[in-house]
Amino acid sequence: MKAFGRWLAIVLCALLALQVFFVARIALAAWCNPQSTTFQRSEMWRIWHQSAQHRPWQQQWVDYAQISPHLKRAVLTSEDDGFMDHDGVQWDAIERAWERNQKALERAQTRPNAKPVVIYGGSTITQQLAKNLLLSGERSFLRKGQELLLAHTLELFLSKQRILEIYLNNVEWGQGIFGAEAASRFYFRKSAAQLTAPEAARLAVMLPRPRYYEQNPNSRYLHARTSTILRRMGGTALP
Repeated sequence: MKAFGRWLAIVLCALLALQVFFVARIALAAWCNPQSTTFQRSEMWRIWHQSAQHRPWQQQWVDYAQISPHLKRAVLTSEDDGFMDHDGVQWDAIERAWERNQKALERAQTRPNAKPVVIYGGSTITQQLAKNLLLSGERSFLRKGQELLLAHTLELFLSKQRILEIYLNNVEWGQGIFGAEAASRFYFRKSAAQLTAPEAARLAVMLPRPRYYEQNPNSRYLHARTSTILRRMGGTALP
């Protein structure tokens, strides 16, 4: 029992130290721009070791004011239309995503040749930032719980504007393409500040599956969803 108690104490201390590390990283992000995220580093490692296309890491930080308001509105409209009102998590969105995933899994079980099920997370932009900035890409209840805790911590330490600024500068927009500036220059040969509303809407729609849409730019869904976001983004409030 004593050995188990010591082992348990070590585990608890390690978990506490990890949480302190996460809080310190988030607090530092209020003033310092993150040089890279956990997701970026793991993705570049994957590309280097598994992909035949060794594209250079494309990323350039730009301040919030240097990102087109069209892109901000488009991303909020497409990814998190309740961003200005929630405290990091939208529980109703998580519940809807859970129900949608369960129905998709049930349908897949009755169709042997069905396509792989796409799992939806119902994550807010704050949750996505928490996952990309500090966590791994694995899917587990433990990782999801940590993500929810970090999302609340981000909202506690950072302003909505700062959260969106860090998100837009680090989110993936294609293989090896990270951030609004790199995406704008790669797809449209212009800076993020110069993006038009249609261009911004298209980039926003790519976000759930950026590598797929990079390879499938003529996707019918991409075009249709872009038109929908373009119609809806005009009334989106910005931080």
